[in-house]
Amino acid sequence: MERFFFISASLAGALAVMLGAFGAHALRDQLTADLLGTFESGVRYHLFHALALFVVAFALARGYDATWTTLAGWLFMAGIILFSGSLYMLAISGVRALGVVTPFGGLALIAGWLALAVAAWRA
Repeated sequence: MERFFFISASLAGALAVMLGAFGAHALRDQLTADLLGTFESGVRYHLFHALALFVVAFALARGYDATWTTLAGWLFMAGIILFSGSLYMLAISGVRALGVVTPFGGLALIAGWLALAVAAWRA
């Protein structure tokens, strides 16, 4: 499982950098400052949690509690998709209703950190 999360972290990190460059160059003149800030928030949380996936892979390799560590990894992945993905879509489309998804992604990210804490506690 650690290999899966290491690869996922690598791909998530690469995608975050690509989306950051896309936002900085292609969207800069297309979006309002508010929507561009929304997009940039998505990129920032996306990149932070790509790094969190590396922590998950490292923790699994070090023998931390596999159940809680794996749960943390899945929660981080769900959080990236729901939180950052909803911000990307909201910024590009301008449809504010997409913002209702964002808190669920935020909860997944928070739960991922808590699951990682439990894994560390049980190690």
